[in-house]
Amino acid sequence: MRLPVLGGTQFLGRAIAAHAVELGHAVTCAARGLSGSGPPGARFVAIDRDRVDGLNALGRETFDAAVDVAREPGRVRRALAALDGRVGHWTFVSTTSVYADTQTPGQRADTAPLLAPAEDGPYGAAKVACERAFGGSALIGRAGLIVGPGDPTGRFASWMTGSPGAARCWRRPRPRIRSSSSTGATSRAGSCAAERGLTGLFDAVAPACTRRAFLAACAAALGSSSTLVWADQDFLDRHGVGRESGPYSLPLPLPDTIGDASRDVSATLAAGLTLRPLEESGGPVTGLTADKEKALLAAWQAERG
Repeated sequence: MRLPVLGGTQFLGRAIAAHAVELGHAVTCAARGLSGSGPPGARFVAIDRDRVDGLNALGRETFDAAVDVAREPGRVRRALAALDGRVGHWTFVSTTSVYADTQTPGQRADTAPLLAPAEDGPYGAAKVACERAFGGSALIGRAGLIVGPGDPTGRFASWMTGSPGAARCWRRPRPRIRSSSSTGATSRAGSCAAERGLTGLFDAVAPACTRRAFLAACAAALGSSSTLVWADQDFLDRHGVGRESGPYSLPLPLPDTIGDASRDVSATLAAGLTLRPLEESGGPVTGLTADKEKALLAAWQAERG
């Protein structure tokens, strides 16, 4: 299969391209080339989607499928116009940030209310505008937090490190947490959709699980018997612990940004889109160092007497 990945030189786009190469497809990474190179085995073509003629380097080539991960509606529309009639199937990687309601449980991708589309608006609203450019003729995969190799935030991999028997600190839990997407799961979804000609709206996230189950899976992958310490958010705030990512943080967003509501992903699973096991997700590590986490745990125990 002849497959261009619009992007393909960093993080998710590169993971999609690499997976497609592994499957034996003829992959073209079409990007400006400012953030890196495509994976081994893929062809690189320099394009600039900020220009009307920015895709001319692709000539009049035809492709069996194409994958786009863009967030700017103008870039999406220019690609669709330049490749009109020359791509057999489109996959667009969107986001669960498009949803207007993040509290009601059991919502489905095809019926959940969306944010108003915006050309230069916030991330989710801009992605809504990108989705609409395809006019219903593509597979739209709405990913949650995308983690794994190449993730610059390191907000997941912090929980896949540690030593047996170590105490780990975590915010006091709310009932449920929506699983993240890994680069592997999302890249496989793109390849699967292109090969089968699948179209429609799908949430590219796993079914919801409890926070305790999420952390237990991390510990199991490490062979660790870590003891979880559930700290109050006000304690963490008083000690300057970041809420999502960064050098002094407990990575992964707070409940109000990740959404307590679980999504109905039955349509995603019924379509044959597969999940990558949580234990297989890796990536760079950020957040509290082991020494700083130990000091934080000591302070928590001291305050509790």
